[in-house]
Amino acid sequence: MRSLLMMSLVTVLSGGIMAQGGAPVEQGKDEKAVSAAVEALRKAMIDPDKATLEKLTMPQLSYGHSNGMLQNQTEFIEAFTSGKSDFVNISLSEQSIKIVDRTAIVRHLLSADTNDGGKPGHVNLSILLVWQKEKGEWRLLARQAVKVVPAP
Repeated sequence: MRSLLMMSLVTVLSGGIMAQGGAPVEQGKDEKAVSAAVEALRKAMIDPDKATLEKLTMPQLSYGHSNGMLQNQTEFIEAFTSGKSDFVNISLSEQSIKIVDRTAIVRHLLSADTNDGGKPGHVNLSILLVWQKEKGEWRLLARQAVKVVPAP
């Protein structure tokens, strides 16, 4: 009887460990999908088109710039498709992705050359992105940028 109880306990614990072991595999798939969505957004910000930007963002988008300006989805898309916001190139580094249910929190450093309104510039920003999974697709819900200040 005691052996049977021990075997049952080992089976239950093993099953629990295996179930926990299965969770990171799913999370890994989501992390890869979020990473792909971030990359698609990076490319769409360099070579913008309305349909792609709409697909990658939620209608409730809150897009925060490093200067404190906020844009909704319509304003964000218009700024890129009109050329008002113009990224010549964008490099992302030190990216981390944390999945919580249907929400992904992404942080990275962004270094980019810009040509906003025909005026060349360069930015180094720390970015926070919040993505939400909707109908199997990851879409950007919120973004906040802050300027990276070089260490003295």
